[in-house]
Amino acid sequence: MKKIVLFAFNGDPLCFVHVLLNALDLHQRSHTVRLVLEGTSVKLVPELVRPDHFLHPMWQKVREAGLVDGACRACSVKLGVLEAVEVQGLPLLADMSGHAGMAPYLEAGFEVVTF
Repeated sequence: MKKIVLFAFNGDPLCFVHVLLNALDLHQRSHTVRLVLEGTSVKLVPELVRPDHFLHPMWQKVREAGLVDGACRACSVKLGVLEAVEVQGLPLLADMSGHAGMAPYLEAGFEVVTF
């Protein structure tokens, strides 16, 4: 089985749906999966928790499976969603000049996939 980290940079919900689908599919196939929200994807955090949002059920499944490693601190601050990220209890990742770095995942043997 593989170790895969999905870095989501795109905040378009119609792109992000594929991140969630792949995270769940890979997890169900017994791969180790991690999801990192970077770039404009952090803006989705306050939307994904709304029960009426079409991605809410999938987001809940991904969260319940423990697949979300966290969100970029710098992008969360810059895009005004830091409080929403903190309320969700998502770890703030900032190991690369305030952003979520890929190096720790590569060093831990993960394959990096970007969206």
